[in-house]
Amino acid sequence: MNTPAEPHSSHAASDLGRRVASRRTRLGLSWQDVAERAGSTPGFIAYVEERMATPGIEFLVRLANALETTVQDLTGYTADLPPGGARAGYRARMEDIGEAECWELLDGHGVGRVAVEGRDGLMVIPVNYQVVDGDIAFMTAADSPLARASTSGVEVAFEEDHLDEAHSQGWSVLLVGPARRVSDETSVRRIRDAVHSEPWAGDGRETVVTLSPRRVTGRRIQVPGAPGAP
Repeated sequence: MNTPAEPHSSHAASDLGRRVASRRTRLGLSWQDVAERAGSTPGFIAYVEERMATPGIEFLVRLANALETTVQDLTGYTADLPPGGARAGYRARMEDIGEAECWELLDGHGVGRVAVEGRDGLMVIPVNYQVVDGDIAFMTAADSPLARASTSGVEVAFEEDHLDEAHSQGWSVLLVGPARRVSDETSVRRIRDAVHSEPWAGDGRETVVTLSPRRVTGRRIQVPGAPGAP
């Protein structure tokens, strides 16, 4: 894990630095850990994250391998490409993910999707989320489909996934349960204090909605020989 002296990814001075810091943090690695994997030094890993570094391709390959990703992902080459374009992995298999690991994969906060019934039918909406006391919390606009659904406590579905394009594998976690609007000021304040980042969509999203999951399931595609595969 990061030592207290190491900064958060918000200190990154470039897109490359931001992606390196975000990926390192997601894997729970320190600068020292990444340096050992990449054959570098902790100081240079910090330099890449914090400065306008332009490392050569040889180091980028080692760094991508150390962070279990690809040079294309680190440099943003794939940022605007639709996911899932790679070929299927050799002898790929599907397996279920237990509930405890599903929560670990959600990692406390991030960006996922909510499926909810709107005025024009079923909608799927990208959302920032935060895990708070076993619930999934969202900050949304007062007149949003999610906020309207929460007034009647109808069930919604929340999903997050991750794709490893380089090895044609990935995972998906699905939570289903009733949505409710949080109106108690103490609870609202506690959830807002726990929020890791403000909604990407901007201001005006002050309504707190939580999903209390009654079902938590996940699936993973594994490719033998790929990183992380048994």
